[in-house]
Amino acid sequence: MTPLASPAPTPAGWKTYDQFAAGIATNRLPQSEALQGQTLHIDLPARTLRLHFPQPHQVAWTDTVHGEGRDAYEAVEVAPGTFFIDITFASRPLSALTVIVNLHTRRVLAIECRVRSPEEAGAEPRVAQDFLVGTLAGGPASGLVPHESRDLIGLRTWQTYSPNHTYEHTYLSSERYCWQCLVGVQRGHGDVDMATYYQFGEQQYIFTFREFLIPVASVFFFNFESQRSTGKFLGLAGDGSVANNPAGAFMQTASTTTYPPTHAPI
Repeated sequence: MTPLASPAPTPAGWKTYDQFAAGIATNRLPQSEALQGQTLHIDLPARTLRLHFPQPHQVAWTDTVHGEGRDAYEAVEVAPGTFFIDITFASRPLSALTVIVNLHTRRVLAIECRVRSPEEAGAEPRVAQDFLVGTLAGGPASGLVPHESRDLIGLRTWQTYSPNHTYEHTYLSSERYCWQCLVGVQRGHGDVDMATYYQFGEQQYIFTFREFLIPVASVFFFNFESQRSTGKFLGLAGDGSVANNPAGAFMQTASTTTYPPTHAPI
């Protein structure tokens, strides 16, 4: 594939996105075809989105910002009536849209990921993320409104994506998390990267991160009731080509740190 953008130099021995991503969807929940034939009308801030699913893995979309098109999607039912929908765009390969929707409460959280040029990103991570809280049109929404949350701060989890992928996460603050690889090709590697957390429902959180050393970001749905995480990575492979890879893990709580008010992280 012809490179679409150039990845930045990394430390000696540091693995590229494609080198660690192979097999990272082994423990992912299966894809669902429950949305086939349905149409979702979504109201977002200053924006509306229509998603029609005419056949498996294909979505016809209309967006008041980006126009319309027909592209590939995948959907996973991450909780009863709650779907993790991820859409890639042939006309905008450096972008992807994840939509989490609860068909019962009609609550929606959309996350746009976009790989930026080094010049645009500057000192920030190459992949930017925008968060849009919305609702399904056509009826009243109920229950918890998705919102940024501090609930995960101080939590440490083990994420086992496959027999060859186990990572430890420590959620440090409202802006950063720390990771290290315990099993896999990145074993011994670790870093602190930018993170954002949203609560979507009871024991349900959206966790996203944006890496500094390589151009990659993720979106994950954490279901603490089922102890499963379901998500994706968008980034640049070692040759500069763009990839949007599914991922999923069995999730285990390792420990929790509590802070006195005088020492609470930001």
